[in-house]
Amino acid sequence: QIAAPELSAAIDDEIGDGWRNDIHELENLTTYLDDKEVLNQFYQVKKTAKQRLADYIKETTGVEVSIDAIFDVQIKRLHAYKRQLLKLMHIVKLYLDIKQGKVASDFQPRVFIFGAKAAPSYYYAKAIIKCINEVANMVNNDPEIGDKLKVVFLEDYRVSLAEKIIPAANISEQISLASKEASGTSNMKLMLNGALTVATLDGANIEIKDYVGEDNIFIFGLTKDEVYDYYNNGNYHSYDYYNNHEEIRRVLNAFVDGTIPNCQAEGQEIFDSLTKYNDEYFVLRDFESYVNIQEMVDRTYGNKRHWNQMSLVNIAYGGMFSSDDTIKRYAEDIWNISPLKDEKHGTYSL
Repeated sequence: QIAAPELSAAIDDEIGDGWRNDIHELENLTTYLDDKEVLNQFYQVKKTAKQRLADYIKETTGVEVSIDAIFDVQIKRLHAYKRQLLKLMHIVKLYLDIKQGKVASDFQPRVFIFGAKAAPSYYYAKAIIKCINEVANMVNNDPEIGDKLKVVFLEDYRVSLAEKIIPAANISEQISLASKEASGTSNMKLMLNGALTVATLDGANIEIKDYVGEDNIFIFGLTKDEVYDYYNNGNYHSYDYYNNHEEIRRVLNAFVDGTIPNCQAEGQEIFDSLTKYNDEYFVLRDFESYVNIQEMVDRTYGNKRHWNQMSLVNIAYGGMFSSDDTIKRYAEDIWNISPLKDEKHGTYSL
C-alpha cells in the first residue's frame, strides 16, 4: 500500500477493500477484463508510477526517460546464473539494429532498468556491472538512438528503491537458467503490481504461469530437463553458437572490438567466459529464444488494450503467493494453533 497507493486505491474502487484482509479477493478483478474504463484506470495508475520513477531517474542519474516506453526491469542479486548478461546482450543487439536501420517502424521504445548488488569478491559479476554501465553511457548519449532505448543501472539497490521500481515496471525479467533458481520473490511482487513476466521455467515462474495461464506470461528458453541433458551428455559447445550464429557473433564482438567503450578488460572476460570457457549458464544457447520472446513483447505492447488485460490478470492472481497462506498452513499443519478473531474488525490473526 505504501509503495503503490494509487494501485491500492484503484483496486478499492472496483472490488472494495476486502482484499486488504483477504488477498484472494483480488481475483474479482477478472470480472473487469472487458471493461474499457477500468482497464484505462489501471493504465493511468501505471503511468503515474512510471512518472514517479522517471523523476527519480532524472534526479539521480540525469537521464531523461519517456513514460510511454516499455519499462523493462531486472532487479535482483547480480549473479551469472541470474543472467543479467543475457539481458545486456539483448540491449546491445537492439542498439546495433537501430544503428544499422534494422528495426521496424512500429518498434516500441524501451527503458531498461537494472538494480543489483554483487558480493564483494565476485569479480565477474562486477565486470558485468561495469559493462552494463558502459553500454548505458553509449546508448544514452547517442543522438541516433534518442528515446528509442535508454539504459539505467540504479545504484544501491534496496527496499526503498524497489518500492519505486516495482510499481512502475511493465516487464519483469526472470531469466535465470532453468533449474538454478530456488524460488524467487521479486517476480511475485512485480506480478502483483501488474508487470508481465518474461521468464524461463524456473522457480516460482512455473507457478506464475500456472496461475495466470500461458497467454499472460512470456516463456522462453531451455527447460530444466534439457539443461540436465546437456550436463549428463556433455554435448554443449558454446563456441559453435558463436561460430555459426551471425547475430550472436555480432553482439559478442561488440564487447571486444571497441564498439562498447571503456570496458576492454571486462568485455574480454565476458567474451572468454561465453566462448573459451563454454558458457556455464547457457546464455548463448538461450539467446535466440530470448530475442524471439522479446519481439513478442514488443508486438503485444503495441496493443494497449490486450496488454492492459494481461496486466490485470497478473494483479488478480498475485494473491496466490501471499505469505498469509503460508503462515496459515504452518498454523494448521505444524504448529496446531487456531487464529484469534478480532470482533471489532471481523478479522483473524495468529
